[in-house]
Amino acid sequence: MKMIKNIFYTVKKESPILYSIVLLHAVLAVICIGGIMIDDRTLFGVSVWIKPLKFWISGGIYILTVGFLITKYPYSAKKKNIIRNIVSWTLLLETGIIFFQAARGVRSHYNQDSMFDGILFAVMGILIAINILIMILLAFDAARLKLTVAKPIQVAILLGWIVVIVGSWVGGQMINQLGHNVGMADGGKGLPLLNWSTVVGDLRVAHFVGLHGIQIIPLFAWILVRKWNTKTQNKTIAVLVFGVLFAACIAYVFYQAKQGIPLIKY
Repeated sequence: MKMIKNIFYTVKKESPILYSIVLLHAVLAVICIGGIMIDDRTLFGVSVWIKPLKFWISGGIYILTVGFLITKYPYSAKKKNIIRNIVSWTLLLETGIIFFQAARGVRSHYNQDSMFDGILFAVMGILIAINILIMILLAFDAARLKLTVAKPIQVAILLGWIVVIVGSWVGGQMINQLGHNVGMADGGKGLPLLNWSTVVGDLRVAHFVGLHGIQIIPLFAWILVRKWNTKTQNKTIAVLVFGVLFAACIAYVFYQAKQGIPLIKY
């Protein structure tokens, strides 16, 4: 809890605008919950508000993560602000499009039903591409610069960015096939809330796991540094092993999905 408070305090102090955008994500997530409760419209068998809810939560967490991690980079204040603004505003716009399409009761992703829908989907793709370039920059600089964190944590941040880039590549695979299911058209029975298919393979599993590597791997390293009284080299090796295992997990669920096998079948 203390760590979470520190993250929020640091982000609020360093970038009030980014912090406000994170809070806006939380407010809009609550609005989506209200939408689920009072709006009975569905898309592919689930509430139209489920997708924007997931994206407001996930996007808010990601923006908060970038807002905090960027404070550990030896960038100028101007460069940090540029990166913060690019990440927070582009993701706000992307999820805003998802929210808008949900309000209309239509698909946001892979929607080619009209020129307008196609344009919105293309804009989302451009916004995602911009963020992937930022990810690549942060990964590259985590490898070549000295961050203001312990070495095991810096290694974890580097691995986290690499994993996120891989997760984004999985997203590209879904765009290429204009869907996330493997073995049948999108839709059908799925897990509660996440809606991952329980009938066929679903690429969203690998995409989700990959995108949250930037939180999970550094968190593991942070706990390790604080709790394990051993040499820095041993901690770094442990972080590397954890990162490799995490990447192997992504590879496994991706392979499983490509074979048309659901994560959980029932």
